[in-house]
Amino acid sequence: MQGRQAGTALLLLLAVVVAALPAPSLGWGVDGHLIICEIAQGRLSDAAAKAVNDLLPSGAGGNLSSLCSWADRVRFRYQWSAPLHFIDVPDNVCNYSYDRDCKDEEGVKGRCVAGAINNYTSQLLTYGSSSLSPSSKSSGQYNLTEALLFLSHFMGDIHQPLHCGFASDRGGNTIDVHWYRRKTVLHHVWDVNIIQTAEKDYYDEGAGEFVDALNKNITGAWSDKVQEWEECAKSQTACPDKYGSESIAAACNSAYKGVTEDSTLSDAYFGSRLPVVNLRLAQGGVRLAATLNRIFG
Repeated sequence: MQGRQAGTALLLLLAVVVAALPAPSLGWGVDGHLIICEIAQGRLSDAAAKAVNDLLPSGAGGNLSSLCSWADRVRFRYQWSAPLHFIDVPDNVCNYSYDRDCKDEEGVKGRCVAGAINNYTSQLLTYGSSSLSPSSKSSGQYNLTEALLFLSHFMGDIHQPLHCGFASDRGGNTIDVHWYRRKTVLHHVWDVNIIQTAEKDYYDEGAGEFVDALNKNITGAWSDKVQEWEECAKSQTACPDKYGSESIAAACNSAYKGVTEDSTLSDAYFGSRLPVVNLRLAQGGVRLAATLNRIFG
């Protein structure tokens, strides 16, 4: 028991220490992941909420969103995890194929965000098995706390359109642009800048009001679409290929569209792309909850 407690304490300490480091461009920014996990946590079944609370480190206070960016923060410790945040598709190809695209730079199959979602879903399905340790933090060879944090993060990543982007520009990471007057890269615009600008302009610079607005749309304007968002074909527990296909389509139709090297992106781009970001954040939260409900239900 002491060993497991020490491991959990180390996990929390690591999260705190690395929080001060500059965040790499590996996923939605901190607020994007927080928004997705806040939406998801409010939609968990009783069984899933209990399991999530059981698996989270005690210092998290049962709040999944507080550690939803953990997978970005441990990239420097877990260097093997870097390819698991994204999918590279061939240049100017606006469709996704698991067999063609889900691999790392060395060509190892399954080493992409879709493969990671499948892997950590499988690990979490061992929760509640007869081999589960009394603390419910590990099952056989798996660390289920880390599996939960990776899955929650990667479900967010795969809904960011440029995490299923073109290989040559690394999902917009090598396309220099200006967001209004500030120099950045296109990937960062989608990770951070659109969300931060929306918070500043519409939500009193807070993610909480952003979450409330998205939840109102989920139960209102989008309510007739939510069941379709939640469903997976063939009784799958997770269906990341569906989400990756949506993301590359959104990358082609919205993220890359009209953008060239040194473009200045301002009101027109922000106003036309914010609805896409809103939709993907909402879908990510709804689908994370649906996946956790299927895992722990």
